[in-house]
Amino acid sequence: MDKFKQYYGIDISKDVFDVVDQAGKHNQYENNLKGYKLFVSSLNEKVCVVTEATGVYHVQLADFLHGKSIFVSVVNPLVIKRFIKMNLRRIKTDKASFCNSKK
Repeated sequence: MDKFKQYYGIDISKDVFDVVDQAGKHNQYENNLKGYKLFVSSLNEKVCVVTEATGVYHVQLADFLHGKSIFVSVVNPLVIKRFIKMNLRRIKTDKASFCNSKK
């Protein structure tokens, strides 16, 4: 039995954060408390959220998710880049690389 039922990848910037689930569905939210609450309201139980460590932009969202007892993993972008290269992916966008790495 899987520990998580749903997985989400997040690419975060100063103003917005983009979310892609394992089925490739994409949503975008404001990078503020209103956006965090809207994102959390769309989640089911037993989810895993993965985001890149992007300066300071990921910190508030990761802290918010952790406070809501949602499993969040902050990953070094270099690890993600090397993982993509290891799988011989030649895709330049974050959204595409997350979706294709699940196939």
